[in-house]
Amino acid sequence: MKLIEVKNYEEMSEQAASEVIKQVRIKPDSVLGLATGGTPVGMYQYIIKDFMGNGTSYQDVVTMNLDEYIGVSQDNEQSYHYYMRENLFKHIDLRPENTYLPTARNIEDNEAGVKYEKLIDSAGGIDLQILGIGENGHIGFNEPGTSFDSITGIVKLTESTIKANARYFQSIEEVPTHAISMGISTIMKSKKILLLISGKKKAQIVDQLLKSEVNENLPASILKNHSNVIMIADQEALSVFKENKGSVYS
Repeated sequence: MKLIEVKNYEEMSEQAASEVIKQVRIKPDSVLGLATGGTPVGMYQYIIKDFMGNGTSYQDVVTMNLDEYIGVSQDNEQSYHYYMRENLFKHIDLRPENTYLPTARNIEDNEAGVKYEKLIDSAGGIDLQILGIGENGHIGFNEPGTSFDSITGIVKLTESTIKANARYFQSIEEVPTHAISMGISTIMKSKKILLLISGKKKAQIVDQLLKSEVNENLPASILKNHSNVIMIADQEALSVFKENKGSVYS
């Protein structure tokens, strides 16, 4: 795992966008694994800025998103389908038919994950996967205790994740309790992974991640076993690690 320390969220976003842009320029038909939430918004803004200013084309790019809520319509402002349209898709020249998000009819739709796995495989696998990390160490919606062998499927969200997501909804009762998410083994098949971490709220889990052994109680720790991971973290996210006199992990 290569660690790139940046000053703040803005620098993290710009650095992350440059990695994505570089990937697309090297391989115009790249398969990009995309993430949602607050962390990648700035990255998407820089990608859009580059597209408008420099004309980097995404016409041949295929995108595969990490996850989606179950029980939320695609047109709902809190759905990840809506998030991706508003924050990226409608601003660049991606072909709509090349953009994919996992979907499940209900929490018992066990075939949905298998279909998404086949879709990823048929696209040739993910060239560059974008990840954030939850305050409890989850990647995608793979919560602590998830098997490292897990594939795409239905997951029950933990109470801490539901509370963290409540800021996007009018009340905590509206927050979905289940999602469909790429599995950990699915994520690990990606050729390259970009882990983005920003802010003091993530400082404790970053400290644990950089110091811990690989274990299923900290899902993100599996990334240490991947041969090509770049972690971009800002100073606030690294603050606890540095206070504890941790040496930079590389």
